[in-house]
Amino acid sequence: MHEEEVLGKAYDTRLMKRLLKSLKPYRWYVALGIFLSMIVSGMEAVRPYFTKIAVDVNIANGDKHGLLLTVLLFFTVLVVRGVVQYFSAYLTQWIGQRTIFDLRMQIFEHLQRLNIKFFDKNPIGRLITRVTNDVEVLNEMFSSGVVMVFTDVFTIIGILYFMFQMNWQLALISLSVLPLLFYATFLFRRKARETYRDVRLQVARINTFMQEHITGMSVDQIFNREKVSYNKFTGINASHRDANIKSIFYYAVFYPSVELIGAIAVGLIIWYSGVEALTGTVTIGTVMAFFQFNEMFWRPIRDLSEKYNIMQTAMASSERIFKLLDEKPTIVSKPDAISLNSIRGEIEFRNVSFSYNHPEDGSENQDWILKNVSFKINPAETVAIVGHTGAGKSTIINLLTRFYDIQKGNILIDGMDIRDVDQNQLRKQIGVVHQDVFLFSGDIKSNINLGNEKIKIDRVKAAARVVGLNNFIDTLPNRYSEEVKERGATLSVGQKQLISFARALAFNPKILILDEATSSIDTESEQLIQKAIQKLLKGRTSIVIAHRLSTIQRADKIIVLHKGEIREMGTHQELLSIGGIYHKLYQLQYKEQEMARDKIPTSE
Repeated sequence: MHEEEVLGKAYDTRLMKRLLKSLKPYRWYVALGIFLSMIVSGMEAVRPYFTKIAVDVNIANGDKHGLLLTVLLFFTVLVVRGVVQYFSAYLTQWIGQRTIFDLRMQIFEHLQRLNIKFFDKNPIGRLITRVTNDVEVLNEMFSSGVVMVFTDVFTIIGILYFMFQMNWQLALISLSVLPLLFYATFLFRRKARETYRDVRLQVARINTFMQEHITGMSVDQIFNREKVSYNKFTGINASHRDANIKSIFYYAVFYPSVELIGAIAVGLIIWYSGVEALTGTVTIGTVMAFFQFNEMFWRPIRDLSEKYNIMQTAMASSERIFKLLDEKPTIVSKPDAISLNSIRGEIEFRNVSFSYNHPEDGSENQDWILKNVSFKINPAETVAIVGHTGAGKSTIINLLTRFYDIQKGNILIDGMDIRDVDQNQLRKQIGVVHQDVFLFSGDIKSNINLGNEKIKIDRVKAAARVVGLNNFIDTLPNRYSEEVKERGATLSVGQKQLISFARALAFNPKILILDEATSSIDTESEQLIQKAIQKLLKGRTSIVIAHRLSTIQRADKIIVLHKGEIREMGTHQELLSIGGIYHKLYQLQYKEQEMARDKIPTSE
């Protein structure tokens, strides 16, 4: 079953206790809100009592002065009630917004602590839904449910008190229709529960579809798939529309049903009070007050039905949110982790084996990505890793930065197992330049220093000059303050790559990893980058993963991976003389370059 289909209970004590913990910092404000709601409810319930006094006491006895006092007192109650209701509504919304702010920050902070493996298994659209849609549903509960429900309950209690105090027989007659109301509410709850599940499912499908197709918009356009995607979205959108219409239908039936039941109660009041009035048992003021009580009684009943729907949605959303918050990071620093303030930069892989789908029971049937890999990189040494796609090159980077933990062997930094080292300190020593550069919305400067206040503008400019980025930046109107759109949409692939080089240099890591870092740069830029790389690698332990073998010929050592195993190791000339896998890769690329030089005529 899709996660969005799971609805859960209408009220879950365990979940409610966890939700109420979010209100703990604001518990005194909640108490004040409940107190204000009691005042509002009391003033609401006393209003028909003024009608009885005005009719049965003032008008019946011709007391104009008393009638004026009653009207003025009634008006004063309305004004005071309005003022108190304003503060009550403002306070409840304030509590809701504060609580939701805290909850969103808690979720975002938790997402930052989760491991990369978690994001491999969970779609981005679903995680965004947790922070947006699901949290917003809880906002309704905190703002309109937790405190405001007391207003409805206290109003009902106050109305019942005055009704029974005036005439308990007439009060019982008025409440005789409650079984009909309970039955109608039971049917509505069941149907509303079903339709809500369907609506939530359709919303999730829309979110998933939109996230996927906006990200892949270029593919849609280049292959002229706009019509196909449009038709598919039409079906999903129509399902969402139909689910909402079905939900609206049950609301449209329920509320008139409540009005009809209320009308039946009015009819019974008229019938009973008419008979009793003939004998003088019931006064006109009492009848008029009961008409008002009856009208007021059904309003909080309808509100409580709406609160039920809010509670229903809140239980489902909170269950998904708490499931996310209960997700524990699998890779964490030990309590006594070693702090790395400075390192020499020695790296050693010792009999390392790794699988992305390693079973929890330690079974040997998993698909090993790396198999018994061992190598050593000395401080300030440059080592290149080559191999076919899927050989395990990028996996080595993921393991060294401890995005994943190995199942067998050891990875050592300066002789220390990285599992014994503080994660943050470890990653501070490592800089990575990926093939696919990720840029954030902001400006050029913030994408180089990543908001690190310790990296001043002079250091940013110096890093840009080393990699040759300053020539491009000087042409921009705002230079280092030039706006960068989402994912660097206004920049070329080569420009984004240069920014990533400047970023790595600005952070000045002891270990530098280049993951296919020059594969997206044109020949002219590559020549510039190669000069910058020589300065960048100097004095640093460097791992270069390259597809173009021409870029790694000066490496101190070249490691050839094949199907997760080290098959060859040596310098460029040593590996060529062997005539093995590296020699074949080099010859293959040489032929490809020769073919690229030939101009192939295009057919009209």
